[in-house]
Amino acid sequence: MILAQVAMCNFPTIKDAADVAIATMHSGIQVSRVELLDEVQIRAINLANDKKLPGIPTLMFEFVGTEAYAREQTQIVQKIASEHNGSDFVFAEDPEEKKELWKIRKEALWACFAMKPQFEAMITDVCVPLSHLAELISRSKQELDASPLTCTVIAHAGDGNFHVVVLFDPTEEEQRREAERLNHFMVHTALSMEGTSCIFLGLSDPPFSSTISIQHLAKEKGNIKRKNVV
Repeated sequence: MILAQVAMCNFPTIKDAADVAIATMHSGIQVSRVELLDEVQIRAINLANDKKLPGIPTLMFEFVGTEAYAREQTQIVQKIASEHNGSDFVFAEDPEEKKELWKIRKEALWACFAMKPQFEAMITDVCVPLSHLAELISRSKQELDASPLTCTVIAHAGDGNFHVVVLFDPTEEEQRREAERLNHFMVHTALSMEGTSCIFLGLSDPPFSSTISIQHLAKEKGNIKRKNVV
């Protein structure tokens, strides 16, 4: 029987997490998804869902195959993670446990608004060759952490693509300009690394980002039901 198996692991730095994502993809393991969440995003998830996840960068993996195959692949990934300071490796076997773990990723954007419900989010979408992913995320993270705005990283790390959610007060022009500055920084940094950027969800015009509120997000989806948006 073909099953989808989910695993999760924590790291002290976002570079460690990105390095494991890259090493996993280069190892030839057939992993269907590798998702990276930074510590700010984890904090948002804990707040929105009353969780107590470790507040550090986290990788999530999905393996598709037989139970024996998934276990074998998980052991290989666990070894790779341990070589890059990975800890608290969790492998979900129970269907409800798997669903609950993956729900964390699916509701990431909604969770951001739990921190700043009246704010808007500027969402950057960039992609680079996998070999440049760790450098791009590390450089972007330094810039984000130095900003007065609340910013989270949500990466499709298996294919070199990642989003940054920048929360800002739409009534404060200075905050909007700072959000735009961060967006330009990440886009131009990605382009300097042979990367690209695209308009997110078709909700805005260039330069390669969207601005969205929780009310707008609900309207786009037709109701307030949570969706897997980024």
